[in-house]
Amino acid sequence: MTVLPTPPGRLLTVAEFAALGEDDQCRWELQEGNLTLSPSPTPRHVRASGRLLIQLDPQMPDDVCVLQDIDIDLQLTAPSRPGWVRRPDLVLVTKRAMDRVEREGGLLRADEIQLVIEIVSPGSRRIDRVVKRGEYADAGIPRYWIVDLDEPASLLPLHQAGELGYANDHEATGTFTTTAPYPLTINLNDLT
Repeated sequence: MTVLPTPPGRLLTVAEFAALGEDDQCRWELQEGNLTLSPSPTPRHVRASGRLLIQLDPQMPDDVCVLQDIDIDLQLTAPSRPGWVRRPDLVLVTKRAMDRVEREGGLLRADEIQLVIEIVSPGSRRIDRVVKRGEYADAGIPRYWIVDLDEPASLLPLHQAGELGYANDHEATGTFTTTAPYPLTINLNDLT
C-alpha cells in the first residue's frame, strides 16, 4: 500500500484496499471500510514472531504453511460493501489457498485460515484481546491464539464455540502442547 497522507474520504471495500498496494513504512488494516494504522511492532515483538515461526514450521503437515504478516479478508460483508482486512502476526493456511492467491490475485480469505496468532504489543492489547477476538470469531476462523510476551510469556488458545464466538482454553506458560489444529509443541520461554 502506498503512504496515504490523508484518508480517502470514503469507506473502502476489500478490493479497493488491496488495490492500494504495499506500504513499506506503515501497517494498514481495514476496519468496517476505515483505514486503520496498526502499531509498528517493537524489535522484541518481531523477534518473538520469527522465533514462533521457526518453532511451528517444522511441525506443519506437508500441505500447510505458516505465514507472517499477511493481509486476510475477514469476509464479514459482501464484496461490494465496506470491508475488514486484518494483518495477523502469523497464520496457518493450506498451500492450496496460497496457490489460489497466486492464480487469481486478491487476498487470503478467512474461510481459508486454520489458525490466527497475534502477539500482544503495548499498543494493541485491547485490540488483540477484544476487537480482533470478536472479528476473527465472526469471520469463522476456527482457532485464535493470543501470545503475551510479558513475563512469563503466555499463550491463550481460543477455539470456535458456535454462536458464543470463541471459548478460552487454558492459558499456558512454559511449554504449550496441543493436538488442534495439529499436534504442536511450543516453548514459550524461547520467544523472549
